[in-house]
Amino acid sequence: MKNSSRARISIYAQMVFWTSVILILLMSGVLFIIQSREVRSIYQEKKERGLLMVRYISEMNVRRLILWDLDSIDENVSGLIRDDLAYIIFYDRDGRPVVVSESIAENAEILNQTSCAGEVSPEAVFYSERKVVMDGKSLEVMEIEIPVFIPGSESKWGSVKIGLKLEDVLQRIQRTRMVLLAVGLAALLLTVIGSNLLARRITRPIKVLVEGTRRISRGDFSYRIPVISSDEIGVLTRSFNEMVEQLQKARLQMEEANRRLVQAEKLASLGRLSATIAHEIRNPLTSVKLNLQKLSESEHLDELEKEHAAIAQEGIEQIEKFIKELLTYTRSTVLQRDYFSLQEILEESIKILLPCLQEKEVVLRKYYQPGLPPAYVDADRLRQVFLNVLRNAFEAVEEGGQIEVVLTASSSSERLVFEVRISDNGCGIPEKDWENIFEPFFTTKSSGAGLGLANARRIVEQHGGYIRVVKKDGPGSCFLITLPGIEQPQEV
Repeated sequence: MKNSSRARISIYAQMVFWTSVILILLMSGVLFIIQSREVRSIYQEKKERGLLMVRYISEMNVRRLILWDLDSIDENVSGLIRDDLAYIIFYDRDGRPVVVSESIAENAEILNQTSCAGEVSPEAVFYSERKVVMDGKSLEVMEIEIPVFIPGSESKWGSVKIGLKLEDVLQRIQRTRMVLLAVGLAALLLTVIGSNLLARRITRPIKVLVEGTRRISRGDFSYRIPVISSDEIGVLTRSFNEMVEQLQKARLQMEEANRRLVQAEKLASLGRLSATIAHEIRNPLTSVKLNLQKLSESEHLDELEKEHAAIAQEGIEQIEKFIKELLTYTRSTVLQRDYFSLQEILEESIKILLPCLQEKEVVLRKYYQPGLPPAYVDADRLRQVFLNVLRNAFEAVEEGGQIEVVLTASSSSERLVFEVRISDNGCGIPEKDWENIFEPFFTTKSSGAGLGLANARRIVEQHGGYIRVVKKDGPGSCFLITLPGIEQPQEV
């Protein structure tokens, strides 16, 4: 249960919580230090002000104290009691109060407490804080007491003590604390907002990565994450996209390997089947064919019977053609490679089909990129490939149709690649059948065994290339055949 509840806390929530806690603790420490310094500063300011005040009172009344004119001192002291000055007390050299302001005349506790009893230094200053009750109110008071010395005499004549009200100090401290509290709340709000923004900035790419892994697990390798930063998250994003590209390539390679494995299994099965067909059908079929030829040469047959015999012979020839194509497709062959001009191989294929093209008045357009090097191929096998594709184009166009043959080369991964495009303006091939037409025995025509294009793909793949149907402008179909180029060895 603990593990499951912990797992439900998201990284986003953890980042917001811990970032907020750290910043709040840091801000609290800073505000505490600022508050302590401000309080000390306010008290120090009060002390300095009180010290100036008590020294002023001492200097102003020292002559009266020498003359022991206590009434004048009392009258002078009474006029000073105002604002934050709570009381003034004059002590004689023995520490007895001799002049006391009326506000504390009855407070014996304050009157009898002096810090300057006995011998003290002329520069001595005594501070203390206490609570006093004045006019029925309890007040916080800072007492400041200094000794009174007559210039030129080393004997103390007495001391002066004042009581400063700390009400203004407490009010200033309260205001300072309220300001710091407001600053703290604002900092807390900014901390929460900043933590959310920071957590969102960090966790959003992670969420996108999680979504990417889910989509990849479902087989969607087209998903890419936009790179929105150049920091570690950006590096992670780019690494993820590179990983997806590698996985996509690996998947395509695996699918291609599986397809070829299935194709090899089909070929093995077809090979065994074709061997049986060749043995069981060819010999009796040859006997039937020879007997039909003899019958057709007989003078006892009329024209109708000869016509039926010719039809039978035609059917036998189609069966023989099918058996030949099947054996050619299933037979494992080794390519006889050499360096040949693809242009010449194309021209030879076109020359074989040229009478049919002229009879149907098909317009043939050709474009061969000049300066192409020879290709390392099996010329006979490639001629068969080109002838099969050209024958399909010829059968697809109407009378007066158009066929276009284009030979070019391009560089791919620092390697020369030959491209042959054979297109027509015929009836075209449905897009759903673009891959199926290369499967054995699949055909969209009313006649034929469906092995021509399957055999063409096998030969092209043996050369390390591929053949496929691609989109073209206008009606018809376009076959793209690619063949890898291999540099011709230099003569030594």
